[in-house]
Amino acid sequence: MKIPAVAAAFGVRTRLVLAFLLVAAVSAVTTAALTYREARSAVLERAQDTAVASFREEAERFVPGLPLDPAAVRWELFGIAARAKPHPWIVFAEYGSTRVSSGDRPASGVLTAELRRSTRTAPHGAFQRVVKDGEAYLTIGMPVMTRVVAGGRAVPSGLVLYAVMPMADEETDIDALVTAARDGALPGLAVALVPALFAARSVLRPVRELRRAAHSMGGGQLDTRIAVRGRDEMADLARTFNASAARLEHSVQELKDAGARARRFASDVSHELRTPLAGMLAVTDVLDEDAGRLDPDTARAVRLISAETGKLALLVEDLMEMSRFDARVAELNTDEVDAAEAVRRSLSGRQWHDRVVTELPEGARIRLDPRRFDVIVANLVGNALRHGAEPVTVRLSPRADTLVIEVRDHGPGIAEAALPHVFDRFYKADAARSRSSGSGLGLAITRENVRLHGGTVHARNAPGGGALFTVELPLDGLAPHAGRSQNGPDRTEVTA
Repeated sequence: MKIPAVAAAFGVRTRLVLAFLLVAAVSAVTTAALTYREARSAVLERAQDTAVASFREEAERFVPGLPLDPAAVRWELFGIAARAKPHPWIVFAEYGSTRVSSGDRPASGVLTAELRRSTRTAPHGAFQRVVKDGEAYLTIGMPVMTRVVAGGRAVPSGLVLYAVMPMADEETDIDALVTAARDGALPGLAVALVPALFAARSVLRPVRELRRAAHSMGGGQLDTRIAVRGRDEMADLARTFNASAARLEHSVQELKDAGARARRFASDVSHELRTPLAGMLAVTDVLDEDAGRLDPDTARAVRLISAETGKLALLVEDLMEMSRFDARVAELNTDEVDAAEAVRRSLSGRQWHDRVVTELPEGARIRLDPRRFDVIVANLVGNALRHGAEPVTVRLSPRADTLVIEVRDHGPGIAEAALPHVFDRFYKADAARSRSSGSGLGLAITRENVRLHGGTVHARNAPGGGALFTVELPLDGLAPHAGRSQNGPDRTEVTA
């Protein structure tokens, strides 16, 4: 599963805080927008209603005598403008072609054709808010009615009064609302940051505890548990983790106990077999000496028993050696030796010197356990001679603070599927070799001996064919990371 790039770029804490602030910002903006809209409508409608009602009263009191006298009308307009509410008006009248104003005319286009049509058809007048050149105006048109005595009803006199009221004060109030909303949003977000941090901390605290507990369990502390607080989802997670950890601890302990019993059994069996095997080997040695005087069938049986007894004795010794490795009690008895001489001595002791090609530069001194180094060389060369093809080559290469030993044969090589398992115990790449002379523990013992020295061993197929085993040992006999005394148990890992 791939984590989105944005999610991966921020931690959970940052994302929680950002989400909290985003919700706070959206809430603040939404509240400010709704408040602004309602307040703006209230401010404009209050001014509009006051102006329209006041102007209607003035128009109803204005009953002209017909025909109109422009000078008299002008004085009446001044009177209406003087009583203007809630702000001063510019009032003017239209009667046919007569145009009379109480002051300066407003900007052209403020009185729209739409307002004029509505005023002429509406007996109670009309109004309109207009923005012209960035300035807001309230325009009101009101027809002046005259009463006809006969019938007592009012009819339009033909005179129309218009009032234009600048709404600069209302716009100033609205701008102040916007400024207040904006200035209040930023401190609100800053204040919201505090509960966001507390909320993130309360949410992440159990997550951090879970991380620490998982890290501790990964380090081997299987008795790690998390304190359960409350009854929410995080508490359920903590309970689930504790239950899983308890089951894992129980399972691992069972596996450890089973492994310890298996190792103890192998060690005990191997130890108990040593004494009877020693007696059997002594008897088979005597029988081997007299086999030439026996009849052919009996001689073959004697030699078969002798060979199988030798294999069994070798297997018992290998099992005891592996049990020492498993119990972490295998020891190193190091000494400074000549690496080339140690290799030659190992090959000569097994009469392999004429079957193996060596490239052994002189003067390579290394501190190691000679006995275990002999086992490493013997197991690798013996494996190459048994399962590869001659010539087998042993090459030493001193490099800085490391000695490299390479053992190569010219056989068919190792199957790719078998490469990861060649150092496993009792593993045999070819099922047909299940009755081979080896115990199946040689390479496993080699790996453990290399690991005791703080080194590594690798297996691969050489480019020109054949298997190539490479051992790297520190020249001082113990790698800096091995972390053990000269004769103490080893805990160094090895790669195969």
